[in-house]
Parts: sequence; structure tokens; C-alpha cells
Amino acid sequence: MGKATDIQVIGTALHLLEVRTRVPLKFGPETLTCVTCARARVRVAGAGGRTALGWGETPLSVQWVWPSQLSHQERRAALVDFTTALARAWAAFGATGHPMELGHDFQQQCLEGMWRRFNAARADREPLPWLAALVCCSAFDLAVHDAFGVLHQRPTYQLYGPAYLNRDLAAFLTPAADSAVSFSGRYPADFLQPPAVELPVWHLVGGKDLLEPADLTGADTADGYPILLRDWILRDGLKCLKIKLRGDDCQWDYERIAQIGKIAAAEKVDWLSADFNCTVRAPAYVTEWLDRLLREDPRTYGRILYVEQPFPYDLENNPIDVHAVAARKPLFMDESAHNWRLVALGRRLGWTGVALKTCKTQTGALLSLCWAKAHGMTLMVQDLTNPMLAQISHCLLAAHAGTIMGVESNAMQFYPDASQPEARVHPGLYVRRHGRLDLRTVQGPGFGYRLAEIKRELPEPVVLCDS
Repeated sequence: MGKATDIQVIGTALHLLEVRTRVPLKFGPETLTCVTCARARVRVAGAGGRTALGWGETPLSVQWVWPSQLSHQERRAALVDFTTALARAWAAFGATGHPMELGHDFQQQCLEGMWRRFNAARADREPLPWLAALVCCSAFDLAVHDAFGVLHQRPTYQLYGPAYLNRDLAAFLTPAADSAVSFSGRYPADFLQPPAVELPVWHLVGGKDLLEPADLTGADTADGYPILLRDWILRDGLKCLKIKLRGDDCQWDYERIAQIGKIAAAEKVDWLSADFNCTVRAPAYVTEWLDRLLREDPRTYGRILYVEQPFPYDLENNPIDVHAVAARKPLFMDESAHNWRLVALGRRLGWTGVALKTCKTQTGALLSLCWAKAHGMTLMVQDLTNPMLAQISHCLLAAHAGTIMGVESNAMQFYPDASQPEARVHPGLYVRRHGRLDLRTVQGPGFGYRLAEIKRELPEPVVLCDS
């Protein structure tokens, strides 16, 4: 017997929005210059025939979800095809319940099977990664969570307790065998904090970002936005810098962070983090890099708050013991943290923190959050260079999660003009001031998008399954 608040998805629509970067974003072995954003709309029905619309958005970040030698065009086409299929599957799902229950059950009953069949149908080509499948699904999952709040005229984050969920966390999560944790009688609301109205914000320093005037070539982008790192720090009052590193050239990585560390010291930046994007093959690479930094540049070493995802993200096939790295600095899973089960495996291997992303589904992010917090792991909420609506749900997760330090947000660096309509309604979310983002304008039911006030013309939907 369900609750009177339960919902059922009865329709979907999918819009594709194309965005180009103003400057390239280099991370790991790839460089991003454009992205297709999937904006999903779902219609849900509740008790008494009431209906509501919800919206979710995710960049289909080809290079992040699917590093490969395949062409960008081929990978993008596969992502769009799979997302299109998901729009139809969500409309036909038919289950009722709370969004957490619907999101979990859809992943268990539909998504995995669709992903396997999709790859079987293209057996002569490189398979679509599971991470890509999650990202394609996330826009719809977010939209269901938004619609639930809209239907009940409450902010979605107020609806994660026992009054609305039919199942407690024990139905979704299994504690670690070496812990005394129990999820019986506990709900996501038990692990969320009262929402922060301001968040410290992390600036991304990509591998191709220019640092000093000597790096200028005369052919650099001149569009009114900062080009050099120091100018970004001064304009936005930045206190936190996330640095993309190569992971296969220790000297380059050392020199890069040492150079950025000097700028950070001069401009009174408090914190640095190092992100290798899965490119490192052995812990010794990171430990030797950190140890050299401690010996030769202890001030920069002291500013490193955490290290993010050095090693291959497929933990099951790459079960690397990382305790030596975590003994030096907090070590956060990102690409590896597809779900709470992989978070549990990461904890056994020595990882100490989890970088949450709404692009792996709101449902999955919340379940990973609850498992990690229950087992004493620390959290961050990391960006996918989220523009437009994707920025709002991204920042809301950080505001409720209780992170080690704020939130990463870099769409304003790489495609600021893409979010102009949203920025007119939520200026504090799309422009960083005094090193912070301001969420005070996010108000109302669901995710508080205030869509009626955002003057954006959407392209025609590529899929429309609506009753």
C-alpha cells in the first residue's frame, strides 16, 4: 500500500541545447569545446488526478563520460540515441511511488537492461560506458524529483523523510560489514543539513588555462571575460582553486601546481585541490608528487585540501589499494562513485571521500551521500561545467549535503553566455562574488527554478511522449 503522496510518470519530453565553450577545457587526455545539454520534462500524476510538470537538465559531456579514441561525433550520437530511448522508457515505466523509489527502481528494472541491449546492438563498436548511461538518465531522474515538489507545492528537499517515502534506507543500502551502521528507520532527510544560502565556490584551472602574462599569444580570446588566472581570482574574489593535472608526466604536474601555488599565495587563495581524472596508474606517482611538494614547496602542499580521482574509475577491474595516498591527503572518488556499492568498495581500498554529482542521477547522489556520511566519509559536490538549469540542482545538492568546502562551479568560465536567461533571475548562481555563490533567489516548489520568469526559448523536443 503506497502513500497518498505517491506519483507516476505519465509523459516525457526531451530538448537538446547546444553550447560552445569560449575557451577550451582540457582535462585528462581530452579537451572540451562544445557540449549538448539534455533538458528533460516529465509529467507526473498524483492522487485525485492532479498532475505537475518537472524539469531536469544535464550536459552530455562526451569527453568526461566516455574518454576514447572514437570521434567526438560518434560518441555524441550514441549518447543522444540512448537519451532519446530513455525518454520513451520513462514515459512507459508505469510504477508509482516517491521519486527516490522511482529513480532506484528504474535503474534496477530498466536502465541496466536498456544499456546492455544498446551495447549488444552495436557489438562491432566500442560499448557505451555505464557512467554515460547514468548521465543520460539523470536529466529525467532530476525532473521526477522536481515534479514531486511541484505537485505537492513544497521544495523537493523538504520531501525526503518518512512522511513521503514508502521505504526506509535499509531497502536501498547495506552497511559495511566492519561497521555498526544501521539504515533501518532512517531516511535521506536524516543525512541532509539545513540549506546553506551561500557556498564557497571552486574555480577550475584547466590544463590549457593561461596563468601568467607570458602565456599570452596575442591570439587569445578577447570577449570581456578574464583570461589569466590572477584576473579571475581578483574579479571573483576566489579562495578555492581546483587544478586539472595530467597524471602521466610527474614533472609537468609538479611544475603546474607549484606555479599555481605561487599565484595562490600572492593572491591569498586559501585552498587548492588536484584532479587527475583517472589518468594515474599507480599510487607511487601521487605519493612521490605529494612528497616532493611537501619537501620543496610546503606552503603549496598545505593549501591542498584534497586529491581527486587519480586512478582508473573502474574500481572492480582496478582494485588499487590507495591507503598510502589517503595517508597524505584526503582522497576523493569522482568518476568511480557511480553508486553507493562502489563507494563501499572505495572505502575498503582506502578512499576517504566522495565527490557527488547530480549528473549520476539525483537518486544515486542522495544514496551515495547517505552511505558515505553514515560511514564517516567526507563529501564534495563537483561540477560537470553545469550551465542553465543544471546549475541550480547542482548547487542545491551542495547546499544540503554538508561538503568539505562549498561547491565547484565553472560554467561561468567556459560558457558564461549560455546561462544569460537564467542569470537574470538567479544572478548569484551564475556570477561568483567574493568567492561565493548565492542561492537566495532559488525559491518555490520543486527545485525552485522559477521557470515562468526565465525567458528562454527552447528548441522543439526531439522526443515527446505525453498523454
